[in-house]
Amino acid sequence: MPEKQLQVELLAFTPDPEKTCALAARTCYSAMEYDELKALVNEKDQAAFLRRIVASGHLSVLEHASFTFGVSGVSRALLAQLTRHRIASFSVQSQRYVSLEKGFGYIVPPRIRELGEEAVNEFEAQMAQMQAWYVSWQEKLGKGEGSNEDARFVLPNACETHITVTMNARELLHFFSLRCCNRAQWEIRALAREMLKLCKQAAPVIFENAGPGCVSGPCPEGARSCGKAAEMRELYKNL
Repeated sequence: MPEKQLQVELLAFTPDPEKTCALAARTCYSAMEYDELKALVNEKDQAAFLRRIVASGHLSVLEHASFTFGVSGVSRALLAQLTRHRIASFSVQSQRYVSLEKGFGYIVPPRIRELGEEAVNEFEAQMAQMQAWYVSWQEKLGKGEGSNEDARFVLPNACETHITVTMNARELLHFFSLRCCNRAQWEIRALAREMLKLCKQAAPVIFENAGPGCVSGPCPEGARSCGKAAEMRELYKNL
């Protein structure tokens, strides 16, 4: 199967996420009944109020808005990084239940591609060899679930997978602060950037200052900084 490209889709999100978060925040500071609070939130623009809440660090109210993404064209190497973000829900294409006997998609790292056509051809030949090993072990182990789960041990980190991932807005802000950073691994950085683009469309006030840590303050990497804070602020401001 051919090389795969990153695809990200925002499958679903909390309706009116910013109103929902504003309502949650106002619950903390008002004696009003919910009918009155809802009327207030619906009648008046909540952008300024929500900005004050976010700026104050009262981010727990952002946990009431969740976002679900469909992700494909990513490697199992990325999956290992993504699932380190534990305040999230993941559903992943199973190599145990899904047979890859007809071939698997794979991700070619940019640095290999930069080496030229010969290097890419070598990489693709290696993928084909692993596919042959996989099929060979399936045949030796017998068809079915049991053969898949053991034959998959010869599959590479480059093997493509599909992921459904859900995070709340607060966790997404944390995710973006780490994974949009220039020091993050290239593949998960590309994923984070595409997710952030979609979040900015769905909830522009919540995510207007989202991005790597240097977007809203000094670079948190210290001596390991990429030295491009100004460039990153401009990039994510206009994302």
